[in-house]
Order: sequence, then structure tokens, then C-alpha cells
Amino acid sequence: MSHWIDICAVDDLQANSGVCALVEGKQVAIFYIPKNNAVYAIDNYDPFGKVHVLSRGLIGDIKGEPMVASPLYKQHFSLKTGQCFEDETVKNKIYAVRINNDRVEINPEG
Repeated sequence: MSHWIDICAVDDLQANSGVCALVEGKQVAIFYIPKNNAVYAIDNYDPFGKVHVLSRGLIGDIKGEPMVASPLYKQHFSLKTGQCFEDETVKNKIYAVRINNDRVEINPEG
């Protein structure tokens, strides 16, 4: 059974940018795209740079797929699947995230 953890208010998020939240001991990068009223959550770890920095990456899209570009070596990761666009063998964990009553909630199980 999945459980949801309250992270913050939607108003606490920076539009079109990322923040890092510590969720059950794991760093999770959370991105808010207000034009779609969408939030995305992906492991904050950059597997290429081997540091937790994805929350500081730039967001955009590649062929309509929302993505984050690592601030280090610029690899792009899908915010929907965690898949690296440049290296199909690399995939970051994504988390179910939702807006519920103007609060951001995450399911740490995925």
C-alpha cells in the first residue's frame, strides 16, 4: 500500500525551477511547472557527476518530454521516466508526486 508524505505548500516552490527535499533519508529533486500545474520528483543524484545536484539543474523539454539538465555535465533526464536522453543505460529513480489541497505530497516508494 502506498503512502503519501506532505513535503511543502505549492507556494513554497519556485516556478519552473527545482528544490531539494529530504524524504525518508533520500534527497529528492522536486520541480514545479505551473503552466501545466505539474510537479515532478526525481532522485537528486547525478550519476555522471556522482553528486546530489539535479535540483539545481535547468528544466525544459526535449520533443515535448519534460526534462532536467544536470548543472555539471549537462546530461538530460526525463522528469516522467528518469531516463537519460544521452545514455540509454542510465536511468534515475522517479517518485510519484502530486498536489493535494495546495500541498505537495510525495510517495517515497516510487
